[in-house]
Amino acid sequence: MITKDAEISTPVVPAPRPAPSQQRPRKARRAWDEAPRWGIYLPLGGYLLFTLIPFYWILLFALRPAGSTSLVPWPMTFEHFEKVWTERSFGTYFQNSVLIGVATLVMTTVIALAGGYALARFDFRVKRGFLLALLCSQFVPGALLLVPLFQIFAKLQMINSLGSVVIAETVFQLPLSMILISGFIRNVPYSLEEAAWVDGCNRFTAFRIVVLPLLRPGLTAVGSFAFVHAWNHFLFALMFLSNQDKQTIPVGLNTLMSADSVDLGALAAGGIIAAVPVVVVFAFIQKWLITGFSAGAVKG
Repeated sequence: MITKDAEISTPVVPAPRPAPSQQRPRKARRAWDEAPRWGIYLPLGGYLLFTLIPFYWILLFALRPAGSTSLVPWPMTFEHFEKVWTERSFGTYFQNSVLIGVATLVMTTVIALAGGYALARFDFRVKRGFLLALLCSQFVPGALLLVPLFQIFAKLQMINSLGSVVIAETVFQLPLSMILISGFIRNVPYSLEEAAWVDGCNRFTAFRIVVLPLLRPGLTAVGSFAFVHAWNHFLFALMFLSNQDKQTIPVGLNTLMSADSVDLGALAAGGIIAAVPVVVVFAFIQKWLITGFSAGAVKG
């Protein structure tokens, strides 16, 4: 006779598993968040084609002989580049654009660094109002600044000088640059500066030794955009510079177009001359630029 306790203590034997040969192979399933390859490469290929066709069209007009209608730049010629560089004074325009871009980069970075540090590390009564004013200034178009800036530069006798364009570009780019720099500085732990103070450093020395090396990606991002904006800006150079030997690349490109005709070969060659420095700059600072954007997008 089997008791109730014996029934409870009876072990349960699991059913035997089928042999490996008898198991059904599992089908490899794609993850839900993994898109198929054609869904990635097809849009990227279309976007790349849409982007490269205008560049090829510019190269075609710049490198093929005048009057040619071939879709391949052969025989290749550089007569359009020689024409705009010598006859159209693009060598002088290029030099002026480089001076304005580098000076704007230095002034914008230095002033934005000082202002951004004050916004990130100090508290004062009008701090929120000041930040709001900086943000609201981004809604003001540059055309509205022409009249007051022109009057100021006229009184200072700075009309037709490269310094007027540098100051105007710096003033126009400072608000956004200061906000970005303050965000980068907030990501640097305040305890690092305090440790430097304990070791005997003053505030400036601690900032120079501890904080400034950590801001290189952010400074690269801000400085690169300041340079590119000053290089491409047309309005300030057109209004504040009247002599031909003081003009910049964008104004020089405008002189290649007239009401009667447009020299497409010279215009394409001038466009390539204007685009190459920007492409080279971004090619060299791409790593720093991506790191700077990543550092500014994460709150420390």
